Amino acid sequence: MLSISPRIAHTLMLPAMLALAACSQAQTPPGKGAAAPARASATAAARKGELPAVLKGIEKHGFEVVSEFDAPGGLRGFAGMVGGQQPAAAYVTADGKHVLVGSLFDAEGNEVAAETLEKLVAAPMSAKMWSKLETSAWVRDGKAEAPRVVYTFSDANCPYCHKFWEAARPWVDAGKVQLRHIMVGVIREDSPAKAAAIMAARDPSAALLENEHQFDRGGIKPLPSISREIAAKLDANQVLMVEMGFQGTPGILFQDAQGQVQRRAGLPQGNDLQAVLGPR
Repeated sequence: MLSISPRIAHTLMLPAMLALAACSQAQTPPGKGAAAPARASATAAARKGELPAVLKGIEKHGFEVVSEFDAPGGLRGFAGMVGGQQPAAAYVTADGKHVLVGSLFDAEGNEVAAETLEKLVAAPMSAKMWSKLETSAWVRDGKAEAPRVVYTFSDANCPYCHKFWEAARPWVDAGKVQLRHIMVGVIREDSPAKAAAIMAARDPSAALLENEHQFDRGGIKPLPSISREIAAKLDANQVLMVEMGFQGTPGILFQDAQGQVQRRAGLPQGNDLQAVLGPR
């Protein structure tokens, strides 16, 4: 497997870092008499639906505001996402000069913004992601009526993609899971031409199976040339792969019991295979 790049991993770890970075931006205390005007300004901004200026400081770290929500203790709460992928909450202090990004808990240990983030960020984000996957150029592996759909970014030369294909056979053959392979060409020089051979075949699903059954003998024969149409689809698939947070194959996405999109980078191991494919 080609692992996720440090840039992507850094993005997913940003909520904890954002709190430190944002707090360090305003260490100089305001002068005498400045607190009251600041609170008045923040109140006026709230009435007008304006975003506090302090939020600009965390935008450069990848935080994107989605909506404001009610927060306790005089804080202003903002539901958002980091890097376009991870839901997160930001809390602006009453003076409008400081912001914390992360989890806020009540006396019972409940996360204050959990349901809000689910409703305002996670659910819409998952629905948008799933829609993009559905409209991508994928190749079906399994019965069309299978109740569970799993998307996987696959390279025809990827040994871990092949191992995932093998591991999924009990679920696919039983009609429980339909794998949808979003073909990319990223590993070897002939990967795009092999992906094109599968996608351009009269029966892409049969061509995919041909590649998997002959994988140890070199797989499917690459096309001598790739049409513009297929090249455009491959380019779009690779852009989508990066957008979904993957820098290598296989990149696997599925819906959990709550309908939220979950990701796995690389070959699922042990019990995690059932988390991806469902009960055997």
